[in-house]
Order: sequence, then C-alpha cells, then structure tokens
Amino acid sequence: MAAAGVNKDWILEPLSLPETIPNAVQESTSSLLPCIFCEECYPSEDKKDLLRHMILEHKLVISDVKLIVDFRRYILYWKKRFIEQPITDFCSVIRTNSQGPEEDQADYYLLCGVLPEDQVLREQLQQKRLEEVLEQQQRERIDTNFYRICMFCNGEFAGNRAVLLNHMAKDHAFNMGLPDNIVFCNEFLDLVQKKVDNLQCLYCEKTFRDKNTLRDHMRKKQHRKINAKNQEYDRFYTINYLEFGKNWVEVQSEDDGGITEDPDDDWSDWQGSPMCAVCLFCEKAKDSTEKLHLHMKAAHHFDLLKLKSEMGLNFYQQVKLVNFIRREIHQCRCHRCGETFSSQLETVNHMTETKHLVALLDRSAWDQPQYYFPTYENDALLCTLSDSESEAMADNRTTDIPVVAEDISNLQTLKQSSILNALQPRGPANKRSTSS
Repeated sequence: MAAAGVNKDWILEPLSLPETIPNAVQESTSSLLPCIFCEECYPSEDKKDLLRHMILEHKLVISDVKLIVDFRRYILYWKKRFIEQPITDFCSVIRTNSQGPEEDQADYYLLCGVLPEDQVLREQLQQKRLEEVLEQQQRERIDTNFYRICMFCNGEFAGNRAVLLNHMAKDHAFNMGLPDNIVFCNEFLDLVQKKVDNLQCLYCEKTFRDKNTLRDHMRKKQHRKINAKNQEYDRFYTINYLEFGKNWVEVQSEDDGGITEDPDDDWSDWQGSPMCAVCLFCEKAKDSTEKLHLHMKAAHHFDLLKLKSEMGLNFYQQVKLVNFIRREIHQCRCHRCGETFSSQLETVNHMTETKHLVALLDRSAWDQPQYYFPTYENDALLCTLSDSESEAMADNRTTDIPVVAEDISNLQTLKQSSILNALQPRGPANKRSTSS
C-alpha cells in the first residue's frame, strides 16, 4: 500500500515533449552558400571561407562584401549570370606581378559596384530587405500573442511587446528604444537575456561573479542600457536598414553635418521640454519645483524647504534625504516603526496619520553614504536642489582668503621661518629638531 497522502501516479512537475526530431538534419539547405563557379557549399556563418575559396580556386574578388545585405541572393544571381555570359563581360581583370615572369603572373577578377548591374543588384537587395524588415516590424506591432517574463523582476507580460518594453524603461530605467523602432524583438530580448544570465553588463560588457554584484554595478554606474557601439545590436533597429551601406551612426552624422549655423537666427523663443518633477510620496507630477513644494505641503504636510532651512541642510545632505525618502516609499516601508505595507499609498497614509514623518529629523536615519546614489535614475527633483543662502555665503567667504607662496630655494631657511612652525607644539624635543 502506498504511503498515506502520496500517489505514485501523480505528476508533480510539468512535462515537455521533445522539440526536435532525433537524428533529423537541423540545417536547411536553403541556409547554405553555394560557390558561384562549382558545387562547393558553405554554411551561412562561414561566409569568409566561401570568399577565401573563390579567391584561391577561382580568382574572384568581391568588393565591399559588408554592404551586401543578402549575400546568398547575391551569390545565386551571379552564379546564374556567369553561366549565361563569360566572367570577363562583368568583371575587371587585375593582373598580379605584371612585371615579373609570365609563370608568376595571375589574373584576378574584381566584381564590384562600379559595374552598373552589380550596383543595381545591391540596391535592389537593400530595398527588398527593407521591405521585409518593415513587414516583420508591422507584424510585431499588431501582434497580440506576445508573452514574456521581465528579466529584472520576473513579472509576466502578455499582449503586445510595447507593454514589456515600456515597463522595463519606466520601472527599471532600462531603455532599449522606442517599440516602434525595434524589429525582431524576441531575438533581441533573447540576446539581452543571455548576456544578463551570463552575468555580463549590457553597457560596458564586463562580467561579474554574481547577479547582485552585476545589479549593483549597473545601478551605480548607470549602465542600465545597451552598448550602442556594439554592432551586434544593429540588426534590431529599423534605422540601420533605411539607407544603402549605412548604419545609424552614419545616418545621424549626416543629419547633423548638414546643419549650418546662421548668426541671424533668433533662438530667444526656443523652449526646452518642460521639467517633470514627481512628488516624494505619490505619483503626482508638476512642471515646476514651486508647484511641487506646494503640493507636498498641502497634500502630505511635508515642507522640504522649511526642513532644509531649520536643519541647515547643504546640497549633498538634501540629495541623501530625497533618495532616502524615495527608497522607503518604493519599498513600502515606514522607517520609524519598521512596518511594511502592500502599497505605497498605504505607506504614505500610515506615515501621515501616525506623524512618523518626524523621523526624518533624525539624521542618523538618512545621512549615510549609500544615499548619494539616486533611487530613480531620472529623478528631476535632484536637479533642482541647491545650497542654502548662508551656505553659499560661507563658500564665497572662503574664496577671499589669500594664499601666500613660500620660496623653497633654501629649504633650511624655509624650515626655520615657515609659518607652519606656529602650528607645532613648543617643547624640548621640538626645539632640538629645529636647531638641528
């Protein structure tokens, strides 16, 4: 008889069917790159081996290979054309060692964009690829079957890819770009997830010993973004498909390079994007610090300016105080009593009703080095903090102190006459050292 409460027929963990057929050929023949002249074929990732083969065996050199967006279609086109007509009808002939003995000379054939047919082919392949990418992007934009787990908080997101991308940008300050600018989104997320699982920073690409160290590094160094210089990511952004032979860096440099300054231009009416400062205790946002201070004073009975004046807080102390409050509210925790709550609203209501905000008068709670680092990377309130007027006046007074240089040409005389001697205690031992 089986043990009580246990049935051997129960399935206690999810099962999975095999995702591949055993002993099946995994690589489709359509992914192979054929030689233009013979029956040799190479996997698509071994493109360099094919190019080497065609140079050594068939004396064919293809220029600017990196600008060919669909190399297999390019190869198949010229394979057909070289059957129809001689290679010399298309390629320039380059003779090596032309001044040497005839047996040491060799003719190489150059296939490049100088040939109109080749240039048209490259541009058509570029246009075809752009159309395919835009079609794929449109399918992803309207896809409602997207499902993914956030790599930072393990939250589940379903419906549209924009929900997850906006979540990572807003809640984790990790911005991959606007959803409408991204293509092959699942592959992109797979690549980023793989790097995070390998404990690799996405920006500086250094590897760390554990996830906590990696997380702290990316937060403190503000490396919660991908490395834009890594060309591995280029294929996931539609801007890299827009112009023939150009990536996003070259496109943007051209856009900026075409702008010339006109001394007669009047920029006085130009206005930047409005500031958006968020309340310390709720999600209310204001377009000026004055409005934000009035809101916090009226809604939460918290006067940051008064607290700054009464406690004589300098700039760095204000930074630590703001970051401390942000972290406590984010973690739904009251520092005064240590009680935690299920939401930020409950936390704020508790602190307001019990008047536990007065705990902020205790400097030991927040005047700690770890609060130099912002809780939220885009906290606009931190940018508006400033020293008090008395602090600024003290700084101005210190800059008026004159500095008198001492002549060091005669060190012995300097030791005897230096004003630093006045700072030393007068005693027998000290007198002996100066007389020597």
